[in-house]
Amino acid sequence: MTFSADTRFHRQLFLFNGLLPAVLILIDGWRGRLGANPVEFVTRATGVLTLVFLILTLLVTPLRKIYGWNWLLKQRRLLGLYAFFYGLAHLLTYLAYDRDWQLQTVMGDVYKRPFIAIGMFSFLLMVPLAVTSTNAMIKKLGGPRWAQLHRLTYYITIGGVLHYWIIVKSDVTYPFFFAVVLAVLLGWRVVASIKKARGAAPRAS
Repeated sequence: MTFSADTRFHRQLFLFNGLLPAVLILIDGWRGRLGANPVEFVTRATGVLTLVFLILTLLVTPLRKIYGWNWLLKQRRLLGLYAFFYGLAHLLTYLAYDRDWQLQTVMGDVYKRPFIAIGMFSFLLMVPLAVTSTNAMIKKLGGPRWAQLHRLTYYITIGGVLHYWIIVKSDVTYPFFFAVVLAVLLGWRVVASIKKARGAAPRAS
């Protein structure tokens, strides 16, 4: 199997598995199997899926560096787009069922429940990343500027974890898990950056 064929296979695999949760939610909704509070279930599920795909996006670089899985790099933008997709579904569920599309009430709700402000700000940071996810935008921005812009993913994920943590209030098991994984991924990047700087110093001298 050629590398291009591998790339097509991996992309199809990621496309299928990325859409699968949404399809399952739709099927369960059609069958009336979303529990006693379907709206809350969909809101929580899409929020958690957003975090999952953000974490997977950040996981690409360590896996590529440690195991040499360079093929993952070609799927990183797809993972980021899925994070945006589920984040948008999360926001639309809130606006449709919690606010009944009364957008003028959102600011008051944000004031009363600050975690909503954190979530919305994190989602707004995702918008320019989704817009610049095409090859044409990478070429227009240039590689270094594009990479610098997409470092916003770190702040978006931090905001998402904090948003989740404040929502659950009592049982923080799941947000704690996301926080630990995020801390490990960010810590790995800090250590890798320090090692790179130390390695560059002797070469410079």
